[in-house]
Amino acid sequence: MKRTVGWCAMLAATLWVQTAVAVPAARAEGEWETTPQSEEALRRGLDWLARNQEGPDWNWTSNDLGLVSMGALAFMAAGHSPGRGQYGQNVQQALDYVIRKAKKESGLLNIADGQRDMYNHGLSTFVLGQAYGMTNDTDGRLTRTLDRALKLIAQTQCSDGGWDYHAKPQPNGHDLSLAVMQAKALRSAVDSGLEVPPEVIEMAIRSVRQHYTPRGCSPGASEEEQQKHEGQFTYSRGGGQATIAMAAAGVVCLQEFAQYDDWRIEKNMKVIGEAIREKARPESRTPPFDAYTLYYVGQALYQVGGNHWKTHYPALRDSLVASQVRSPGRPDDGRWPQDHRVGGRPGELYMTSVACFVLAMPNRYLPILQEGKIEAMKKQVERKQ
Repeated sequence: MKRTVGWCAMLAATLWVQTAVAVPAARAEGEWETTPQSEEALRRGLDWLARNQEGPDWNWTSNDLGLVSMGALAFMAAGHSPGRGQYGQNVQQALDYVIRKAKKESGLLNIADGQRDMYNHGLSTFVLGQAYGMTNDTDGRLTRTLDRALKLIAQTQCSDGGWDYHAKPQPNGHDLSLAVMQAKALRSAVDSGLEVPPEVIEMAIRSVRQHYTPRGCSPGASEEEQQKHEGQFTYSRGGGQATIAMAAAGVVCLQEFAQYDDWRIEKNMKVIGEAIREKARPESRTPPFDAYTLYYVGQALYQVGGNHWKTHYPALRDSLVASQVRSPGRPDDGRWPQDHRVGGRPGELYMTSVACFVLAMPNRYLPILQEGKIEAMKKQVERKQ
């Protein structure tokens, strides 16, 4: 069935919907990807999320649409489609809450502080795009919400190709953390059969590359000169906040935008690999990274693949298994310790959702993780070059 969306005409047919063909999930390749222990940890984590999906709106009593979307994503990553499977109702109810709270005129997916506009909007749009690729959306509510959400991302892109915290275009985008949220939303749309205006992608790629900071290199150095130096992606242009989260976020951006051969990827994967070797230790009882960093590190490893995935994912996985709370029969059994960036129950929801997402990645249920679609995107890029 061919599905159409409302802003095709408004953007001169640059966004259109094709038949969404589900690609069967490929099971994990073996115990280097999953183990009985990691599968058990995932089961316990999902059980905790289901038990704690409180409130009449099934929203974990949270008005943060990004966190609610992450809860839904954890279930979907483990193969539970909206309305189907053991946790199908949990997924459907969480998505229904996000859809109901979308602002009717703008399509904005945020009802919290305006400073979280494009954080929550990008994350929720990404999750809705994954749900779109896993369901027939018989009543069209998901399609209409996703349509408006994608339109908003294009409309709020800043003149330099980035995005601001607030849902309005500015001369300059704020930082890389906002760009990666929108990158995942846009790629999610593509993987689910939607086409995104090419100028949006081209501007975003230029902006992301400007967040790469080589070490020991003079400002304004040529790209050829930059390649001779080590470096990484940073929070702001010019070298501000060179964190592991930003190294991973930059890699994810380039991968989502199909820039698979960009030389900056290997530079940042070296930084990420060193951090995993240092922090992902099975004997530790704390997660190797905060939830935000873990979310992007896991995806960077998977999307780059090859030796990076095969070498570092097992360490990341085993560290998560070791840091899960194990107290059979007690309310906290199956959760992960709260994220230090987000406290209390929201922090537990955030960390547990991300940990489950990372542990479920090898089963490749989500459209964005399915190798057939990744290969199709690579071929599409090669044809354009």
